[in-house]
Amino acid sequence: MSTPTTPHDPRLAKALVLDELFDLTLYRSLHGLAGSDLQGTLNDLVAIETKHLAFWQSFFDIETASLDFTRRFKLGLIIFICRLFGPTAIHLVLEAIEVYGVRKYLSLWGEYKDGPLGGAVRGILVDEFKHEDAAVTRLTERKINPDRIRNIFLGLNDGLVEILGAVSGFFAALGTASLVLVAGLTTAVAGALSMAAGAYVAIGSENEVRRTQLGKERFLGEVDRSVEPDESALKSSLVVGVSYFAGAAVPILPVLFGAESALISAVTGGLTVIVVSTVLAFLSGMNVRNRILTNLVIIAAAVGVTYGIGMAVRNLFGVAL
Repeated sequence: MSTPTTPHDPRLAKALVLDELFDLTLYRSLHGLAGSDLQGTLNDLVAIETKHLAFWQSFFDIETASLDFTRRFKLGLIIFICRLFGPTAIHLVLEAIEVYGVRKYLSLWGEYKDGPLGGAVRGILVDEFKHEDAAVTRLTERKINPDRIRNIFLGLNDGLVEILGAVSGFFAALGTASLVLVAGLTTAVAGALSMAAGAYVAIGSENEVRRTQLGKERFLGEVDRSVEPDESALKSSLVVGVSYFAGAAVPILPVLFGAESALISAVTGGLTVIVVSTVLAFLSGMNVRNRILTNLVIIAAAVGVTYGIGMAVRNLFGVAL
């Protein structure tokens, strides 16, 4: 295809070419790590990405032979994880890359659909939906369950932020590590049970509403549509509760091992948020940088506000022991 007749953002053009080169390089690298059941799918994906890369290079008249440092680092990290965890990790990576690609091109199509770039993106999306999506989904049933990601993220995020804030406030008010540890653990257990119970009730109610609606449609003689099975309220509540406690353990463990202030808990919590946000954002196709920044701001606000409240309580009411 000839180059577009309308001006285009050179950074966007380079990013699109490099993204396709990244995907192509990743699939080729994973081919050597995969078993025979995965290699056929990876061969299909390599062929699709080769076509996409050539298309964008021709469309923008760009010849890019190598990845930049950020993409090379990301590529090396993904390959290392796939070597470490094997086929399951490869399955998850393939699904995550597909989700990210579809979201990216849908966003671009919405912004540029009235111009030449929009037409080009539309063709790529059709290829994504008809060929790349089919190549990944026929491999196995999806391992990335949106509900499971939601529950894990909800539990981890709430547990980490709430208990980090509590530990910060307890240190400011009580000043003694042993008291902070007892208060933090008590709050973490109560929070985990509360979150699990809330998830159980909420999901059970959703399932009941869904079953009622389905029964109504069947009674009225409407054609049955494809209905997803009910989400297990018990399993989901366990995932939320365990995830919450796992997140809560992050700021509590430094106190358990002798920390005398909230600083170490805050640093540990921040590093954990970066790791968790990166993994979950990658698996669900979200913007990793935005997700990390959002959660770091939330944590900073929680620590600052609760520490201030703890100091105010200590100074005004003299609760420190």
